[in-house]
Amino acid sequence: MVEALSGFGCQDAYLACCLRNVVNLRVVLHNADRVNSQAQFDELLGGSEPFLALAPMQDVTDLPFWRVMTRYGGADLYFTEYFRVHETSNLDRPILRSITENPTGKPVIAQMIGNHIPSLVRTARELQQYPIAGIDLNLGCPAPVVYRKCAGGGLLREPDRVNAILGALRDAISIRFTVKTRIGFESPKLYDDLLDIFSRHSLDLLTVHGRTVREMYQPHVHYDLIARAVESVPCPVLANGNVDSVERAREILETTRARGLMIGRGAVRNPWLFRQIHQSYRGGEPSAPSGFQVLDYIRDLFATVRPLGIAEAAHIQKMKKYMNFIGEGVEQTGQFLHQIRRVSTEAEFFRVCEEFLSHDRPVALRAFSSAPRPESVAS
Repeated sequence: MVEALSGFGCQDAYLACCLRNVVNLRVVLHNADRVNSQAQFDELLGGSEPFLALAPMQDVTDLPFWRVMTRYGGADLYFTEYFRVHETSNLDRPILRSITENPTGKPVIAQMIGNHIPSLVRTARELQQYPIAGIDLNLGCPAPVVYRKCAGGGLLREPDRVNAILGALRDAISIRFTVKTRIGFESPKLYDDLLDIFSRHSLDLLTVHGRTVREMYQPHVHYDLIARAVESVPCPVLANGNVDSVERAREILETTRARGLMIGRGAVRNPWLFRQIHQSYRGGEPSAPSGFQVLDYIRDLFATVRPLGIAEAAHIQKMKKYMNFIGEGVEQTGQFLHQIRRVSTEAEFFRVCEEFLSHDRPVALRAFSSAPRPESVAS
């Protein structure tokens, strides 16, 4: 009996030793991935060609969507959906998987949203244990459920509070620290004050969405105010807002002199856009996909973002989030979106898609001004 217990004890110790080795190996791999991710980000910041980031869009640009993007060229830099931070918050596991299972081969920035300084500091320290290139603070989300809690874009009404948060985070973050902002809440009247605050805290990158919170996703974007940020803050600036084509991308970069672009809705609508923009700067001639290619993209998206076990009707509703963006660029009358929004089965969904996209003609995938506006909200 003693010998049996002794043998069991040895086996238990052996298993414990193996477990420690696995944990240690995971730490080593995370550290290596983190160093590599940070080095890749540094190369982007120091490069000569404009770099392109995929915007964080809550419940849209998740891990499965990243997998789709990599098959069409993909971005140079990825921002996670935001981690909600408050006094009792934990890291959101599905969002964390975007970091630990990053399929893109490109650097990842972990985004946080919140206003409670001790919790933001705690979360920032925890996130730095994972293979990320930097940490981003969301100061731009225009969703009422967010800004009414004085988070996201709601913080832009309180510059002193923004200043305190940035100071605490800069002290707690030993890697790259970035901010995504809009130009104000009701209006840009506090914008210059905010730029002064951003300049104070040694940010490594500032992304400016050229609309106020109240302007949501209205057609007009204040690119002149993005240019003002480029002129006044000491860190590189990404321009964000209505980047939906190669021509628009080049125009925005020329107008603002930004270091690069952050693209959200335009990338959902046209997953080839990142590749097309890079081709244009490298002397290539970007070509528009055919209807059949867009149809293949929708099929790929449908299969890849489908959660295991989800009911058919629920997945159709999930796909409508993406189709709100894609549909804007499919045809001018809005009939495609009108019909897609009324389907409830997979057969109906693909019947509509095939009706409008079974052709070889090029599809520009730019938003038609007469098409219905999307019903989803990005961060």
